[in-house]
Amino acid sequence: MLEFFCLLPDSEHFFRLMGSFRGGDRQAGSELVELCYRELRRMAGAKMVRERQEHTWQPTALVHELYLELVKARNLARPVGESEENERAAFFALAGHMMRRLLIHHARPLYRRVERVAVSDTPGGDPHAMHEVEDALAGLAAVDPKLRTVVEMKVLEGLTVDEIAARLECSPRSVANYWNVARQWLRKEWAAGREQ
Repeated sequence: MLEFFCLLPDSEHFFRLMGSFRGGDRQAGSELVELCYRELRRMAGAKMVRERQEHTWQPTALVHELYLELVKARNLARPVGESEENERAAFFALAGHMMRRLLIHHARPLYRRVERVAVSDTPGGDPHAMHEVEDALAGLAAVDPKLRTVVEMKVLEGLTVDEIAARLECSPRSVANYWNVARQWLRKEWAAGREQ
């Protein structure tokens, strides 16, 4: 079981809150952030480590921005298999994805923020580098979608191999294999791109 699952005091309460949150209850979204604040702050810290040093946000600000986005969320899909663990995993996966998107949006210059371009966050914040990363991830997903998922969870969400294995419902060894294949593929792609 993932470490952050143990941080939640009452899993039945969490399960009820997620049901209300999926139904559009803003107060439930607010309570979820409050209940999970410690883990959300840890996730935000892991994401901020990868940001450029002159970044204007701190992990606390990222969690607060996440809160503002979560209370606007509507019509969320249910995870496969309605269990408390699946609900928690779905919530933290959503939070991690939203944090990443918030950082991407924040990194864009003001005049470009109205564009809805799917890019990934990079430490330097260089728009060309972000597009290169997004293109590489798209190519990786064409090879095998799980490769992209593992890279995003490990690099962008800061998850450990065991945490990824729990989310993907596979063995840590499988995650390590996906990670190795993805790294080798990305190295070859970037090397080929630089030669051109």
